[in-house]
Amino acid sequence: MNLELATLPTPQFDQIELETLKQQINQAIQDGQAFLKELNNVVPNFQQQLTVLQRIDQLENQMSESWGILSHLNAVMNNSDTRELYQALLPALSEYYTALGQHTVLYQHYQHVHDAAEFNQLSPAQQSSIKLALRDFQLSGVALIGADKQRYAEISSRLSQLSSDFSNHVLDATQAFFQPLSEAQLQGLPQSSIELLKQYGQQRELEQAVATLDIPSYLAIMTYADDRALREQLYHAYTTRASEQSAQPEFDNSEIMQEILALRQEMASLLGFNNYAEYSLASKMAPDVATVENFLIELAEHARGPAEQEIAQLKQIAADDGIDQLQPWDSSYYSEKLKQKLFKLSQEDLKPYFPAPKVIQGLFQVVQRLYDIQIIQRQAPVWHEDVKYFEIEDQGQVLGGFYFDLYARNGKRGGAWMSGFRSRMQTATGLQKPICYMVGNFTPPIGEQPALLSHDEVNTLFHEFGHGLHHLLTEVDQISVAGTHGVAWDAVELPSQFMEFWTWDQDSLNNLSEHIDTKESLPADLLKALLDARFFQSGMQSLRQIEFALFDLNIHSANPALSIAQIQSTLDDIRNKYAVLPSTQSNRFQNSFSHIFAGGYAAGYYSYKWAEVLASDAFDRFEQEGIFNTATGADFRKAILAVGGKDSALQAFVNFRGREPKIDALLRHQGWTNHS
Repeated sequence: MNLELATLPTPQFDQIELETLKQQINQAIQDGQAFLKELNNVVPNFQQQLTVLQRIDQLENQMSESWGILSHLNAVMNNSDTRELYQALLPALSEYYTALGQHTVLYQHYQHVHDAAEFNQLSPAQQSSIKLALRDFQLSGVALIGADKQRYAEISSRLSQLSSDFSNHVLDATQAFFQPLSEAQLQGLPQSSIELLKQYGQQRELEQAVATLDIPSYLAIMTYADDRALREQLYHAYTTRASEQSAQPEFDNSEIMQEILALRQEMASLLGFNNYAEYSLASKMAPDVATVENFLIELAEHARGPAEQEIAQLKQIAADDGIDQLQPWDSSYYSEKLKQKLFKLSQEDLKPYFPAPKVIQGLFQVVQRLYDIQIIQRQAPVWHEDVKYFEIEDQGQVLGGFYFDLYARNGKRGGAWMSGFRSRMQTATGLQKPICYMVGNFTPPIGEQPALLSHDEVNTLFHEFGHGLHHLLTEVDQISVAGTHGVAWDAVELPSQFMEFWTWDQDSLNNLSEHIDTKESLPADLLKALLDARFFQSGMQSLRQIEFALFDLNIHSANPALSIAQIQSTLDDIRNKYAVLPSTQSNRFQNSFSHIFAGGYAAGYYSYKWAEVLASDAFDRFEQEGIFNTATGADFRKAILAVGGKDSALQAFVNFRGREPKIDALLRHQGWTNHS
């Protein structure tokens, strides 16, 4: 396929050399340090002060360009050279950002601009950007003096190193495990999964199928393998990753977690907070820790009734199969059997209808209808042959670009995410347009056949694309509040969870599906089964998410910080209260909980549930007005996607919905209205 070239300037991924990246990052750090060094008193007039603030934005843009490429490659093409450079540069980067956040004279510039009479003449985006910067200065310890200021800087540096170590341990522990499989162990697995496991074997130069802890492999075995001992073995390997219980104790994250919590607590105390959770919520939409805890507990009460019914059903179908005690490694296997029994539905039956190229085409059609934009694949250098590059246009005007890197492979960290590479901003040479990466770990193509996605993977694709649209459809030119920047963390999941609703709509499913061989879209019986099964085990799934969120909130609310044993007992207590299927003694889920120990979700994992309320309530308006209603789509784009952090999350929501959010739509979308 001959594609026209990208119209936006994109990185030359096929020519990038680590040495060059290193020089660019060091240069960006030196430029920033030099600027801060020169800034030793407040310049006298408003316009000059504003110029200082603009220079900070330019420095940030320069930094995110070079560091953004390295941190991206470290996540998707991890090897010893990339990792070594990333680790080597981290301390200097952390030191620079700490110095920036604690620079008293720079802070005074922001404060002077904020307090000046001319402040009201600035654009709303500029005003928001300055207000948020002042808040962030306080949270970065600008008011600290002497030894406290020095200690804060040491803590920041150490925390960035520990987060990186945590992430590396999870990746290394995941990739260290592989298990060659006999023909007998493949019993129950669908042919497509067997082919995938054989492909994993070939990558290791073996003539047989191999089980790995990559999600496509792990889920296939946990869902379909008749061999219960194999499922138990894999469950144990997966849930003990990066812990003292695993076969590779050298990747144990226990002491890292303990140190992270201790340092976060010390940091919060330095800034006058009782605990790290309070510190975390100071920049979020939720008002305080008690509100979040009560919200989660109330949601758990709604989910408990459905979850107890669901687990009883699961235990019954396992008992019918001679299993007198349902174990965690049985739950996916018997859930699949139960789903087939209740709804005549199997993920495997669905997969041939969701070839990745068709799903992507259908996704693009959905957003084109909603927001009146065009998405065009273009040619740009990429870091791996699986990667594709696209640009979004509106009435022929290019708005931004994005990369899709969707399939699991060696050297790529697990999960799915969107990360902004370049943000929209006004520069000396004109408007810089946004570019982002959208990354998944879906089941890869097998042989010559395109990748076939499960409906869960389709959901994940839509979710990440929602984040991508938030980054790309911004109309804000101020880098610190453009796209997802400056958006309260517990509202940042609104656009992503909102997009998932279209994967449950009959009209869009017709556009998303096309059988790999027959080219038919999803037949009526399968479509009905999929929609009927929408709320299947929603109670259990919600309780599981609430369990994670409460664990996160509790360990970050503790003062003093918890020991390794206390982290475990906190998790055990929450599980005893909320889990309907007990875990094993050896389960060390927390040791690979990257969201809170290596991502941005510390004391913020509740954000998924919090934003789910917002997303459900926002979608409720589409349900009333038509889910492809272009006027409603234009309103959502304008009120939510375009504004970035210019408006507060609550204000943006009210602008779209005409009122504050309510929980009713979420309860209905979970299928719980009859239980509450």
